[in-house]
Amino acid sequence: MPPRKINLVSAANEKIEQVFDPHIAGDINESQVKIAKFGAEFDWHSHENEDEGFLVLSGRIAIDFRDGAVELGEGDFLVVPRAVEHRPRSLSHEPVVLMVEPSTTLNTGNADSELTVTDLKRL
Repeated sequence: MPPRKINLVSAANEKIEQVFDPHIAGDINESQVKIAKFGAEFDWHSHENEDEGFLVLSGRIAIDFRDGAVELGEGDFLVVPRAVEHRPRSLSHEPVVLMVEPSTTLNTGNADSELTVTDLKRL
C-alpha cells in the first residue's frame, strides 16, 4: 500500500479546532512534521537543544525575538536556532503553520503554561 497523502491546509482547517494545538502530520527519522493554527500570541520560550523550522502554509505570522521580529507570509520559511528565545504570533486570522523539529520537542520549550501540549494528536 502506498504512503498516505495529506493536504496540510485542508487537514488543519478540518481537524484542528484550537489555536496553538500542534498535530503531527508525519514522522521523518527522529523528527516530526507538525501543523498548527496560530493565535494572537504564544509564550516566550526557547528550545535548549533543538532548532525549530517554521513554514507558513496560509496566512501571516510573526516570530518575535528579544531584539526584533521577523514577519512571514505564505511560503516563507524560518529556522529558529536552538536556545534562541522567541514568541510566535499571528498577523492574520488563524494562519496554518508547518513546523519541523525533533520528535522530543515540547511546543513551549523551557516554559510551562496552559499552552503546553504533551499529548499531540495525529492528522
